[in-house]
Amino acid sequence: MSISPEKILKGYRVTEKAANLQASNQYTFEVADDASATEVAAAVEKFFKVKVKRVNIMNVKGKLKVSRMRRASVGVKGAMKKAIVTLAAGQSIQLA
Repeated sequence: MSISPEKILKGYRVTEKAANLQASNQYTFEVADDASATEVAAAVEKFFKVKVKRVNIMNVKGKLKVSRMRRASVGVKGAMKKAIVTLAAGQSIQLA
């Protein structure tokens, strides 16, 4: 592994789609930009003591926003990498 498992998982995504995915035993995490699917699976298995069946990773593009102070400058907000982790049957994660 190129990254330590503690730095791979940045946080859990709390959205309506993520809540709907929990019914099908899938959990959505924000992960490090250079993390691979195998590294994410190993980190989830280590921290939550569950068996990971599959990991899907996607890069979410940031939105272009115009600065309110300087109208000419444009910045990017919200760019991230997220992973949807599917757990094996009978497994679950308790998120508080």
